[in-house]
Amino acid sequence: MMSASVLGKAAGWRTPLIIIACGCVIAMLTFGPRSALGQFLTPMSLTYGWGREVFSLAIAIQNLLWGLGQPFAGALADRFGTVRVLCVGAFLYAAGLALMAYSSTPGLLQVSAGVLIGFGLSGCSFNLVIGAFGKLVPERLRGLAFGAGTAAGSFGQFLFSPLARALIDQFDWAVALLVFAAGMLLILPLSLALRTPRADSVSVPGVAPQSLFQALSEAFSHRSYVLLVLGFFTCGFQLAFETVH
Repeated sequence: MMSASVLGKAAGWRTPLIIIACGCVIAMLTFGPRSALGQFLTPMSLTYGWGREVFSLAIAIQNLLWGLGQPFAGALADRFGTVRVLCVGAFLYAAGLALMAYSSTPGLLQVSAGVLIGFGLSGCSFNLVIGAFGKLVPERLRGLAFGAGTAAGSFGQFLFSPLARALIDQFDWAVALLVFAAGMLLILPLSLALRTPRADSVSVPGVAPQSLFQALSEAFSHRSYVLLVLGFFTCGFQLAFETVH
């Protein structure tokens, strides 16, 4: 991992506290709507006469693409900087939520709730935030930053479910999705605090450059990493099932 001294200190307003605070808000915003999507299963299914399998398939696609897209999003963030990837991810996430409000066919739902939100999550959720913390936050505060960022994502799951319920009851499910889509655009200004340099502008003595596939090959040859991934897969499988149904 690149040290904070190599990357330089955050200048001006980008103090460690600001970086951690903005990253935590991004983690909360991105984890919130995807964990509250189960609130939309019943009203959307009743509106369009769908069975549960239509909505469930779209969310399954979302979760699979979220996981598959993360290593590529991380590689792009290393190469082009975190801000660009966060902004693209936020736009995809917002577009998916907005299109989901008008998804009157199973195919549209799979594109919006599945493909767009799935890839959007991989580009702007806590995986990018944690990576930015590792590069920008001083080592003495890094453990605190990682813990706070992870906890903020969990708090988003806690916060957005009752918020979704309130919006659906007060207005309707389509309005709730559009409100969530607008909320994702807050990531754009917040991402400026997590700006990291491009890979070609940073040289780390003693560390050879790696391609994406070299990094993945190294990771999957590590037994501990494989076991960790399997653990997260099991956790995510049951958690996604429960939050949707």
